[in-house]
Amino acid sequence: MSGKSKPLSSCSCPELAAGQRVGAGAGGRGAAARLPQEESEAQGRGRRANPSLGDPAIVKSPSDPKYLTLQNGLCALLISDANNMDSVPSEDSSEWEDNDETEIETDEDDDSGAEMDEDKENYEDDDNDGDDEEDPNNSDDMEMEELTEKEEAKKRSGTEKLSAAALCVAVGSFCDPEDLPGLAHFLEHMVFMGSLKYPDENGFDAFLKKHGGSDNASTDCERTVFHFDIQQKYFKEALDRWAQFFIHPLMIRDAIDREVEAVDSEYQLARPSDANRRELLLGSLARPGHPMKKFFWGNAETLKHEPKKSNTDIYTRLRDFWQHYYSAHYMNVVVQSKETLDTLEKWVKEIFSQIPNNGLPKPNFGHLTQPFDTPEFYKLYRVVPIRNVHSLSIAWGLPPQERHYRVKPLHYISWLVGHEGKGSVLSFLRKKYLETNSVILFKTLLNTRNSTTKESPEIWEEIQKIEANEFYFQDQADPIDYVESLCENIHIFCKEDFLTGDQLLLEYKPEIIADVLNQLCPLRANLVLLSAASERKCHLKERWFGTQYSVEDIDKYWSDLWASDFQLNQDLHLPEENKYIATDFALKASDWPDTEHPVKILSTHHGCVWYKKDNKFKIPKAYIRFHLISPLIQQSAKSVVLFETFVNILSHNLAEPAYEADVAQLEYKLVSGEHGLVIRVKGFNHKLPLLFQLIIDQLSDFSFTPAVFEMITEQLKKTYFNILIKPEILAKDVRSLILEHGKWSMIDRYRRLMKGLYTESLSSFVKGFKSHLYVEGLVQGNFTSRESKDFLNYVVLNLQFLPLLHPCPVQFRVVDLPNTHLLCKVKTLNRGDANSEVTVYYQVSALIHIKECEDSYLGEEVDRNWNEIMTQQYLFDRLAHEVEALRSLTKSDLVDWFQAHRGKERKALSIHVVGFGKQEGDSDVQQSLLGEIYQLTFLPPSSYMKNTSYIRDIRNFTLMLNLLPYHKILK
Repeated sequence: MSGKSKPLSSCSCPELAAGQRVGAGAGGRGAAARLPQEESEAQGRGRRANPSLGDPAIVKSPSDPKYLTLQNGLCALLISDANNMDSVPSEDSSEWEDNDETEIETDEDDDSGAEMDEDKENYEDDDNDGDDEEDPNNSDDMEMEELTEKEEAKKRSGTEKLSAAALCVAVGSFCDPEDLPGLAHFLEHMVFMGSLKYPDENGFDAFLKKHGGSDNASTDCERTVFHFDIQQKYFKEALDRWAQFFIHPLMIRDAIDREVEAVDSEYQLARPSDANRRELLLGSLARPGHPMKKFFWGNAETLKHEPKKSNTDIYTRLRDFWQHYYSAHYMNVVVQSKETLDTLEKWVKEIFSQIPNNGLPKPNFGHLTQPFDTPEFYKLYRVVPIRNVHSLSIAWGLPPQERHYRVKPLHYISWLVGHEGKGSVLSFLRKKYLETNSVILFKTLLNTRNSTTKESPEIWEEIQKIEANEFYFQDQADPIDYVESLCENIHIFCKEDFLTGDQLLLEYKPEIIADVLNQLCPLRANLVLLSAASERKCHLKERWFGTQYSVEDIDKYWSDLWASDFQLNQDLHLPEENKYIATDFALKASDWPDTEHPVKILSTHHGCVWYKKDNKFKIPKAYIRFHLISPLIQQSAKSVVLFETFVNILSHNLAEPAYEADVAQLEYKLVSGEHGLVIRVKGFNHKLPLLFQLIIDQLSDFSFTPAVFEMITEQLKKTYFNILIKPEILAKDVRSLILEHGKWSMIDRYRRLMKGLYTESLSSFVKGFKSHLYVEGLVQGNFTSRESKDFLNYVVLNLQFLPLLHPCPVQFRVVDLPNTHLLCKVKTLNRGDANSEVTVYYQVSALIHIKECEDSYLGEEVDRNWNEIMTQQYLFDRLAHEVEALRSLTKSDLVDWFQAHRGKERKALSIHVVGFGKQEGDSDVQQSLLGEIYQLTFLPPSSYMKNTSYIRDIRNFTLMLNLLPYHKILK
């Protein structure tokens, strides 16, 4: 739950008031699906407006866009960075993507909370939130999509600001033929399989990869979006190659079966997601004949096997679908690059005017207004989840809210109901020690209804301040995300609001807010209860994802209570004034000589602080990072679990007092690192010290109750379990267990936690942890050196710890693998998952891999510097040295190096995690339950790898190996 989260824009079918995406289209090529949206008459007029230089009608951020309509009807929005060369992506685009720490994401990317450091491995999960939040229905639950997006974000980081483009076709899965579910998604894949001008099937992807770019696409209910980014000097050629997919795609018959398999693979990866399962289940509750009832993903059954049985020519139907729906007047394109607007306009006209226009009317589903006004919707659905969660989700079907986008009534409701500070639902639940999001109180909405219209002007002003600050920096967002967002905005908002329509609260109309609130009647809600405890009651099965569920009427006691005029809870009230909202955005004068890299400005036996004033990006923001190092953490698996329990309770204690800071765009992360507690704070510098001091005060006065201890340890069990049932994560854990000496694996920690912990053990551990520490910090951004020293002094003064007696290493030693190809093959720990994972690791001498480029935003520079501090190497000019080393390499050097490590003397380790299924000889395939995971099941190698040496016992194998020295590059 997050009060600052923005509700989705409204759509042709009713909005879900809880912000959930029902029946969302297939996430093609790894992208997320969104709710459909209709185009109003006013917005249509906006899109057909005459182009004008600079477009004074459009409310702008620092970049000056231009909007035009080509002769073929395609609309284009052009954004030039030519006069904004210092504009850089927002730090939000990379949030906490450090190289030194990998975390379990537990909330929206920009929310605060607790995380676990897994030493450069992406352990992604939703459960380990410091607030104990657990929403299995939000986008964070789509694990594979999340992992893909993380990897793409990391690939984009560390490069120059790329040029980007996005194209949106106002057609999606609602247009799927009844006999070919998933055809729109399939077409999204097929148009990328070469074009008449560039026939190479994989040519575009290869071109992008060669020049530092990436691309993706998604198919939604009423839109399909394509986007890419690339280095600026290759942008025009990339535009031409990309546009050919919409001008004359080949879509050759021979590629159909291969790409059906790709669609089916996405479907198989999507099946273990509780969010996807809930969406499809709710979609099935729509009225008969409504397109929301369709199966949008598509798979081998719908696109291959069934068409063959009915003698349907899928190739002909695919081409007919493209000719009918991929028309220029259904499309708009957004381009952003450092060329001038005149140059971009010339390119766009030259390239995109070739897209054909068939003159057919655009599909419209605006007349289908109430798909969920059915008896089936207003019931309680018990669902057996994949992950170990217990969650009650409540949703209402609302009429389309698109016409109210300037007011955003759902934004107010999400702000108030999603508030997490004093007087909030979440605060009430915490006091009752209930699991976060496990219960939603209907009376909260009723309470809000009675007070919102009277007091909302103040709330509106507060929200406006925050949204305005956010919009100020929106122009600096990651280009590929920015153009994709704008591309969809053109289909939704009036022309003047293309840039601001999804960002700002433009009008305040309490009667519209009240009207929506009046529709949130408890008796018209849909309830979905996810719980493994319901398995014996769930005898129904959803067709496509196989979701087990049951359906029943709402209990009469509850329906009668909700219908009555019951007493409101006095503990629930509107948010108080927010003291963390920044008002001073002045850039501070330097009190220290300008330096290219961080310098150590204070060093004592207790710790040190590094400092660098930001004189490059010149924004009123700052980053504060501190590492509280302790040798206690890695002493045993029990110590690691106690430490992670401690960090989660600390974050739980912080959740309510720090929530206002989070709302005010100040963000914090508490990371249970492998060698210490990492505190990371960032945001507008004006009120940032208040948040940092709050965290240290909570750490100093740390306390907990037995009830909170029990709640957090139960959550941690679920966290470990939900991590281990993912094959890609299990593969990383097994690899780490083999390679890193002295590191306690996730399986070790899970086993220890399941044995039980005691409150006395935690109290003793925390006391020992806080008694002896070494603290190392970095302050970078809009702070003076004096202010930066104060942060370290505040830590030392308030925690009152003694210095460490001996230095604590912050790295693990790695085993020296034998010169052979090793195999470790294990069974996945989730008996309900058919997906397998293969990882091949080569142990080599150091190879420098870096691109010669400047940091593109402050957060990237901070990440790089913090990595040097976290590893205690302090080689802040590492990039320059690595670039120099790269320049000395020749092609033959690289070839010789590669051959040497691929030859007979290679050190290779293959990790295979094998899924469950009939093809693997598994007869009894069922879901794994919490507490069942205690040990790995080792498998023999297949006939294809019979000559490899395979590992049957990891501990005994590693005992025979030597250890490599600590790896540090200091010069």
